[in-house]
Order: sequence, then structure tokens, then C-alpha cells
Amino acid sequence: MKRIAFIIYGCLVLLFSSCVKKDSGEFASDNILNYEIKEVPVTDDFVVGAWYYNTGNFNANVTEVPVVGKYSMPNGVVPPAVMSKHIEYAGKAGLDYFLFQFRSASRDANNYKSDSTVIKSFLDANTTNMKFALAYNFSSGTYAISTTSPLEKDAVKLEQFYQDVLRVAALLSNTNYMKTDGKALLYIMNAQQLFSNDNPTIYKTLRSRVAALGVQLYIVGMQDRWTPPARYPFRYQNSVDAIYHQSYSSQLNNWDRWWMLPQTMDQNWKYSKQWFADNLAVDYVPNISPAYNWKITQPTSVNPNYPRTDNGDMYRKLCNVAKMNASTTTRLILVDSWNKWDEDMQLEPANSYGELYLNITREEFKRQ
Repeated sequence: MKRIAFIIYGCLVLLFSSCVKKDSGEFASDNILNYEIKEVPVTDDFVVGAWYYNTGNFNANVTEVPVVGKYSMPNGVVPPAVMSKHIEYAGKAGLDYFLFQFRSASRDANNYKSDSTVIKSFLDANTTNMKFALAYNFSSGTYAISTTSPLEKDAVKLEQFYQDVLRVAALLSNTNYMKTDGKALLYIMNAQQLFSNDNPTIYKTLRSRVAALGVQLYIVGMQDRWTPPARYPFRYQNSVDAIYHQSYSSQLNNWDRWWMLPQTMDQNWKYSKQWFADNLAVDYVPNISPAYNWKITQPTSVNPNYPRTDNGDMYRKLCNVAKMNASTTTRLILVDSWNKWDEDMQLEPANSYGELYLNITREEFKRQ
């Protein structure tokens, strides 16, 4: 018993000593993350896009109810009345465009058809005041490539990659397509998995072949979340114009990051943005989310949630982190997402919070 008591006493001493001033004179307040996220005034509008997903049917665990009612998107068909309301709400949020993904027509035809139908649902609506952009969802698994079996090793697969993008050239030429510096804005999802021994040549060829159809590309490649900027330089240098990360506030499974999420993201982005600029000569596009809930798809999860119980305060902070780290030239910012209800990441209005997140988005990114 004495030994157990001594061990407990020792643990308490260690715990207490960790909370008091060290001999070095360091306090918790000296931590690099111990600062407030200040409001960044908007002197010029930011260019804000929101990911628009093919949600299919609502997960049974989704407790939020859209203001338009729970809707389904069979095979990618969005009910016209729903799409019209989405465009109307997006205007209230000050969004400049919806971002739609499309998968490989050559190697994933069924998903490509569904993705194309979502995009058509948008184009069939009244889009006079709303633009759109595309994100090619590249999959190394779909292409069956790896570091030891690169894309250029198989001429058929390489041509399929080019054809996947060339197939949407007409959309890239659409008058409502989103442009940056006069170039069509094209995102490449999972760009870090485009395994090649010569990425610059692949991207140069892609640009050239699309340009032959009258379209100049501004390409934004994805790097996976919470990774150091120097991990994949050979995938981006002389290849893309800018880089974005997957949403840092989604799939949040680290309590340290959750506790100081805005500050952690700010420090990570500041370093990444500078590294990308100095070493790759590419720009950076911040990507934020209104909320995140593990319990919808993983009811037994013990990971920390990023809930909607703070009247949007956390989202406001992340908006300001995005403004601090956005490009001063393109001013591009992403919101993930417009309608990803199965993870509670949506901007779209719900009965419980109304148009709160639309209002915050407009207030934070547009001149009032």
C-alpha cells in the first residue's frame, strides 16, 4: 500500500510541476499557438467557391433538416426546385461558384455519368448570377498506378487521363465557367497520387491539348490534409498553378489539433504557403468547413467533433484564418462544403440554424 501511495504521490507531483513555471521561465502563455484569431477587414472581395456533392440519399443518422426539405439525387438528378433554391441561397452567401467533381469517363463510367448529371442539373437551372468550376477526381486506384508503375508507363492509361479532361472542354468554355486570370479554373483532386516520373511533362501536354481546343487552364492540385508541404514537391513543381489541402477541420481525429484548431491551421498554412511559393513557385488556396460530425457515419466514434453549438464562432475564426492565408492576387477560397450532410459540413440552410452560415460567409468574404 505504501508503494502504491508513493507512486500516486509522485504522479501528482509531476502533474503539478508541469502546470507551474519552469526554471527556463516558460509559461503556457508563451506557446506559439497562444494567440487570438483577429478579424481581418475585407477591403476587396474574395473569390469563394463551395464544393457541391452528389449526396444521393440522406443518411438515417442525419438529424439536421434542410430548409428545402430532405431531398434525394437519384443517379445525380437534382430536383429543379432544389437546385434553384441552392443557387438562390448561394447568392445570399456571396458565393462566386459551385465546384463539382467528375470522375474518369474512361475507367469509372457509372460515376462519371452520375457526376455529369449533377452538373447538368446545375446548368439546366437559372445560372445567370452563379458560376461553376470542375474538379477532376483522380484516383490512382482507378488507374491502377503506383510509384513503381507510373502513369506514363502505360500509353493507354495516359491517353485515358488526357481524354477524361478533354471530354469536359465544352464545359470549360461555357460562359458561366469560373475563370482566374482569364484561365479556366480546374481542380485536380488527389493530385499527390498522380504517380509519374515526369509530372511536368504530363501537365504540360494536358495544358497544350486543352489549349488546342481554345481553353487555357489554371490548375489547382490537391495535397492531403495535415501533411508537410515538402512531401510531394515533384508532383506539383512546373505542373500546377496552385495547391489546396483537403479540409483540415474534417476527419479531425487529433485532440491537440481540435483544441487549438484555428491557430494550428493558421501556423500550418502560413508555413505551407510560404514553402510552396519559395520552392515550387505556386500559389495557395485555403479550404475551410462550417462544421464536422463523426457520429453520422461512425456512431461509435470517440474522435472530437466540430459542432454547431457556438453560433458560428468557430467558423468565423476559420474564415479569418483563410483570409490571412489567401493569395493576394487570385484571392481564391474554398468552402467544403455546400451540401455534405452526411458529415454535417454543409453551408446549406437547415431548420435548426437557418441562414446563419450563409450570412457569416458573406460578411467575412465580401465588402459590406
